[in-house]
Amino acid sequence: MGLLDGLLGNASEVNVEDVAEEFAPILGEGESLQQVFKEIRDMYLFTNYRLILVDKQGLTGKKVDYHSIPYRAITNFVVETAGHFDLDAELKVWISGRSEPIEKELKKDSVIGIQKTLATCMFS
Repeated sequence: MGLLDGLLGNASEVNVEDVAEEFAPILGEGESLQQVFKEIRDMYLFTNYRLILVDKQGLTGKKVDYHSIPYRAITNFVVETAGHFDLDAELKVWISGRSEPIEKELKKDSVIGIQKTLATCMFS
Protein backbone atom coordinates (compact mmCIF):
# COMPACT_ATOMS: atom_id res chain seq x y z
CA MET A 1 0.00 0.00 0.00
CA GLY A 2 1.41 3.35 -1.00
CA LEU A 3 1.87 6.15 1.50
CA LEU A 4 -0.63 8.37 -0.33
CA ASP A 5 -3.28 5.60 -0.33
CA GLY A 6 -2.75 5.12 3.39
CA LEU A 7 -3.11 8.81 4.14
CA LEU A 8 -6.27 9.06 2.04
CA GLY A 9 -7.77 6.02 3.76
CA ASN A 10 -8.06 3.87 0.66
CA ALA A 11 -8.33 0.21 1.55
CA SER A 12 -5.93 -1.94 -0.36
CA GLU A 13 -5.25 -5.62 -0.50
CA VAL A 14 -2.33 -6.79 1.63
CA ASN A 15 -0.15 -9.81 0.98
CA VAL A 16 -1.39 -12.53 3.36
CA GLU A 17 2.17 -13.72 4.09
CA ASP A 18 3.09 -10.22 5.32
CA VAL A 19 0.53 -10.34 8.18
CA ALA A 20 0.18 -14.10 8.80
CA GLU A 21 2.58 -14.13 11.75
CA GLU A 22 0.92 -11.11 13.40
CA PHE A 23 -2.53 -12.72 13.36
CA ALA A 24 -1.56 -16.38 13.90
CA PRO A 25 -2.34 -16.18 17.66
CA ILE A 26 -6.00 -15.26 17.02
CA LEU A 27 -6.71 -17.92 14.41
CA GLY A 28 -8.38 -21.19 15.36
CA GLU A 29 -7.13 -24.69 14.68
CA GLY A 30 -7.17 -25.31 10.93
CA GLU A 31 -8.06 -21.67 10.19
CA SER A 32 -6.02 -19.73 7.66
CA LEU A 33 -6.03 -16.24 6.21
CA GLN A 34 -7.44 -16.12 2.68
CA GLN A 35 -7.41 -12.40 1.90
CA VAL A 36 -6.60 -9.20 3.81
CA PHE A 37 -7.53 -5.57 3.18
CA LYS A 38 -6.04 -2.64 5.10
CA GLU A 39 -7.31 0.90 5.52
CA ILE A 40 -4.92 3.16 7.46
CA ARG A 41 -4.84 1.12 10.72
CA ASP A 42 -8.04 -0.93 10.40
CA MET A 43 -8.03 -4.29 8.63
CA TYR A 44 -10.52 -6.72 7.12
CA LEU A 45 -9.29 -10.30 7.52
CA PHE A 46 -11.03 -13.01 5.51
CA THR A 47 -10.26 -16.51 6.75
CA ASN A 48 -11.62 -19.82 5.56
CA TYR A 49 -14.25 -19.62 8.40
CA ARG A 50 -14.97 -16.00 9.28
CA LEU A 51 -14.54 -12.29 8.69
CA ILE A 52 -12.45 -10.53 11.34
CA LEU A 53 -12.75 -6.75 11.56
CA VAL A 54 -9.61 -5.35 13.19
CA ASP A 55 -9.98 -1.87 14.69
CA LYS A 56 -6.77 -0.41 16.13
CA GLN A 57 -7.62 2.28 18.66
CA GLY A 58 -5.83 5.10 20.42
CA LEU A 59 -2.76 7.05 19.41
CA THR A 60 -0.38 4.11 19.62
CA GLY A 61 -2.73 1.48 18.22
CA LYS A 62 -1.87 -0.91 21.05
CA LYS A 63 -5.54 -1.33 21.97
CA VAL A 64 -7.15 -3.51 19.31
CA ASP A 65 -10.78 -4.56 18.84
CA TYR A 66 -11.22 -7.87 16.97
CA HIS A 67 -14.80 -8.39 15.76
CA SER A 68 -15.24 -11.96 14.59
CA ILE A 69 -18.16 -12.75 12.27
CA PRO A 70 -18.66 -16.34 11.09
CA TYR A 71 -19.79 -16.37 7.44
CA ARG A 72 -22.80 -18.55 8.34
CA ALA A 73 -24.06 -15.75 10.66
CA ILE A 74 -24.09 -13.12 7.91
CA THR A 75 -27.65 -12.80 6.62
CA ASN A 76 -27.02 -10.07 4.05
CA PHE A 77 -24.84 -7.10 3.25
CA VAL A 78 -25.15 -3.80 1.40
CA VAL A 79 -22.48 -1.87 -0.45
CA GLU A 80 -22.89 1.79 -1.32
CA THR A 81 -20.18 3.01 -3.65
CA ALA A 82 -18.77 6.52 -3.58
CA GLY A 83 -20.24 9.24 -5.78
CA HIS A 84 -18.77 12.38 -7.33
CA PHE A 85 -19.25 14.57 -4.27
CA ASP A 86 -19.47 11.88 -1.58
CA LEU A 87 -16.04 10.24 -1.60
CA ASP A 88 -16.90 7.65 1.03
CA ALA A 89 -18.20 4.18 0.25
CA GLU A 90 -20.12 2.23 2.85
CA LEU A 91 -20.37 -1.42 3.78
CA LYS A 92 -23.22 -2.68 5.97
CA VAL A 93 -23.28 -6.27 7.22
CA TRP A 94 -26.30 -7.81 8.96
CA ILE A 95 -25.71 -10.66 11.38
CA SER A 96 -28.36 -13.09 12.58
CA GLY A 97 -29.66 -12.14 16.02
CA ARG A 98 -28.92 -8.42 15.52
CA SER A 99 -31.39 -5.89 14.19
CA GLU A 100 -28.79 -3.23 13.37
CA PRO A 101 -26.04 -3.78 10.80
CA ILE A 102 -22.33 -3.40 11.36
CA GLU A 103 -21.36 -0.33 9.36
CA LYS A 104 -17.92 0.44 7.97
CA GLU A 105 -17.00 3.50 5.97
CA LEU A 106 -14.42 3.09 3.23
CA LYS A 107 -12.78 5.53 0.88
CA LYS A 108 -13.31 5.56 -2.89
CA ASP A 109 -14.24 2.30 -4.61
CA SER A 110 -12.05 -0.07 -2.58
CA VAL A 111 -15.26 -1.59 -1.22
CA ILE A 112 -15.63 -3.52 -4.49
CA GLY A 113 -12.75 -5.87 -3.61
CA ILE A 114 -14.14 -6.37 -0.12
CA GLN A 115 -17.63 -7.00 -1.53
CA LYS A 116 -16.36 -9.61 -3.98
CA THR A 117 -14.38 -11.43 -1.29
CA LEU A 118 -17.30 -11.35 1.15
CA ALA A 119 -19.68 -12.76 -1.47
CA THR A 120 -17.21 -15.48 -2.41
CA CYS A 121 -16.68 -16.52 1.22
CA MET A 122 -20.39 -16.47 2.09
CA PHE A 123 -21.46 -18.62 -0.85
CA SER A 124 -18.68 -21.17 -1.00
